[in-house]
Amino acid sequence: MGQHSIIIYVLLAIVITNLIRVTPMVFIKGQIHNRFVRSFLYYVPYVTLAVMTFPDMILATPTPWPGIIALLAGIIAAWYRLGLFAVAAICCIIAYILI
Repeated sequence: MGQHSIIIYVLLAIVITNLIRVTPMVFIKGQIHNRFVRSFLYYVPYVTLAVMTFPDMILATPTPWPGIIALLAGIIAAWYRLGLFAVAAICCIIAYILI
């Protein structure tokens, strides 16, 4: 692969990334009033974080079972409205003990 094609690939990636980000701003001028779309956009960051985090929680340990048990403990801790730091600490401690 030559230097010329790498530059083309990088420029193409820049254009596509910017199109994805700019297109909604061009077509949506005012406030969004649709309740479904608003709730969808509200939860997108949380879903993205969950999709990136949950597989690593399970696969970070030598076997998946300590990660799964720590994940379940974190869900229970979050259900009881513990803070983010407390939930993360509980998950880490449980995974460390079970390894």
